[in-house]
Amino acid sequence: MAITVETLDKLERRITLSLAADALKNEVDARLKKLQRTTKADGFRPGKVPMNVVAQRYGYSVQYEVVNDQLGVAFAKAAHEAGLRVAGQPTISEKEGDAAEGQLQFDATFEVYPEVAIGDLASAEVERATAEVNEAAIDRTVEILRKQRRTFAQRPATEGAADGDRVTIDFEGKIDGVPFDGGKAEGFQFLVGEGQMLEAFEKAVRGMKAGESKTFPLAFPEDYHGKDVAGKEADFLVTVKKVEAQNLPELNEEFIKSLGLADGSIDTLRADIKRNLEREVKFRIAARNKAAAMEALLKLVDFDLPKALVDAETERLLEGARADLKARGIPDADKAPIPAEMFKPQAERRVRLGLTVAELVKANDLAAKPEQLQAHINELAQSYEQPAQVVAWYMSDRQRMAEVEAVVIEGNVADFILSKAKVTDKPLSFEELMGQQG
Repeated sequence: MAITVETLDKLERRITLSLAADALKNEVDARLKKLQRTTKADGFRPGKVPMNVVAQRYGYSVQYEVVNDQLGVAFAKAAHEAGLRVAGQPTISEKEGDAAEGQLQFDATFEVYPEVAIGDLASAEVERATAEVNEAAIDRTVEILRKQRRTFAQRPATEGAADGDRVTIDFEGKIDGVPFDGGKAEGFQFLVGEGQMLEAFEKAVRGMKAGESKTFPLAFPEDYHGKDVAGKEADFLVTVKKVEAQNLPELNEEFIKSLGLADGSIDTLRADIKRNLEREVKFRIAARNKAAAMEALLKLVDFDLPKALVDAETERLLEGARADLKARGIPDADKAPIPAEMFKPQAERRVRLGLTVAELVKANDLAAKPEQLQAHINELAQSYEQPAQVVAWYMSDRQRMAEVEAVVIEGNVADFILSKAKVTDKPLSFEELMGQQG
């Protein structure tokens, strides 16, 4: 029998499902007889409870289960016969009007996946970033390693704080003479000249000696993370309790060996740093170019989205936001009144991109190949001390392997787009790529 599919909206469809009343009754009776074997009731031996008692106790729930099971089978069969790609779960309700004798009829309303038509990739324009690891980047990393192992010694009372010093201070800020939350601290430490405090605050403390106090104005930026004080001007009273000068370790054999390089050679250290930086640059460039390729791909498609998929993705983003709040120690984060609508644009973008990428993968054989998965895992493992253990960790878990597969597929898609699109190369400095400008 041909399946009649009714179009209700762009992607919304409806079909009618029919179930034979006799078949439902027979299945209900069979399940009740099975239950009878284990049903217990006062006054009866196990397995000897009368069927009318079993039916009275379980009849409604069994019938509900049977109808749901049969509707699921009937819907799957009808969707298959009609060649439908169903998005999400159908909504099923009893059909109004007369049904054929001995039949129960239901309406199944659902959405289908859209037809994804991708425009000409040759018309896409993509800016592809490039970057190299130079000697200056290696020098900078060496200095970071030295700073990570620096020590501090108290300066003489006659010497003021300079860049690189660690200062211990008491401070209190007021706006219009009134203290504000987070504007007061005692025994607070920070490193001068390393951007840990607002520039005006550092400027005021720079040059101060232990035991000195100073009052100075400070204008909070408009985009300051503390919304209560953003864009406002405060007066701060600062008292310096201690000034400590940094002592950087010598770049010698002993220092290099402490980093795990047995030969203690500066050449070995620089070569090791270069390998690590090149690996990081490769990943960052790939991520940046992948994002650019995906953005160009989205400009070549325009299709309706199944509401069910968007709603599901919105819920995932919402739950992710709540989990993030909980991880930050926010009380009752799971009950936080976060409006789902704020995630809808992001959810729509993700669904649209996911459907588009899936179509591109299918049409151009861009699925991840076993050797690609292995190569990607090996590369990830190289940044750890025991790469073999990391490889085994990935290979032993399906979820982790699925995540690796998704990354590889996205890389294949990005490479395919870049091979077809109008590409303009944009060289970036190491600092720009790593977000270390200034």
